[in-house]
Amino acid sequence: MEIALFDLDNTLIAGDSDCLWGEFMTEKGLVDAEDYANKHERFYQDYLQGQLNINEFLGFQLATLVDHDLDELFALREEYIKKKILPILLKQAKVLIDQHREQGHELMIITSTNKFLAEPIAELFGIKHLIACEPEFIDGNYTGKISGMPSYRDGKVSRFRQWLEQHEKEACEIWFYSDSHNDIPLLEIVDHAIAVDPDETLRNTAKENKWQIITSRD
Repeated sequence: MEIALFDLDNTLIAGDSDCLWGEFMTEKGLVDAEDYANKHERFYQDYLQGQLNINEFLGFQLATLVDHDLDELFALREEYIKKKILPILLKQAKVLIDQHREQGHELMIITSTNKFLAEPIAELFGIKHLIACEPEFIDGNYTGKISGMPSYRDGKVSRFRQWLEQHEKEACEIWFYSDSHNDIPLLEIVDHAIAVDPDETLRNTAKENKWQIITSRD
């Protein structure tokens, strides 16, 4: 099986879906603007430096799903997708996805974004396979906690290997597209590592390893 893996934020979309969700919830008056912005900025800086405590961040992010019934959450998510995500879908990313699709490759998004946000974005690109951080869901409600292993850094490698085993698939050739140095553990084990508008650390690593460097920006 040949499979093309794609990171989500700043790879397929021109922005960060987690950050945009917080921005959207702030605009709706559903979270405290100053408190949320300050906390998110701290987490984002930790992410850029490769020091993010993913469980702490997910607890912060998934708290926005608590105290809302599912109908309200789905309505909010639909509005969020229309206002925040549709305008930043990258056309070049779609071209790239279509090229792999035309070659008969399996397509997958693998992201540290939570599944509640990532799933409808994957659907926009027509990608059915998704590995994302799984929000805990009990008795018809989100608890604000994470379920299972977060798909972040080495966790992406583990979650992808688990997916292959669970689906009884054997990958014979793998492509992976990402913008972030946090994805270096997965980039190191694939056949084709492609840095997409990479951060400085990933750009330097890509050059050292002679990985392809591309842009998905028009």
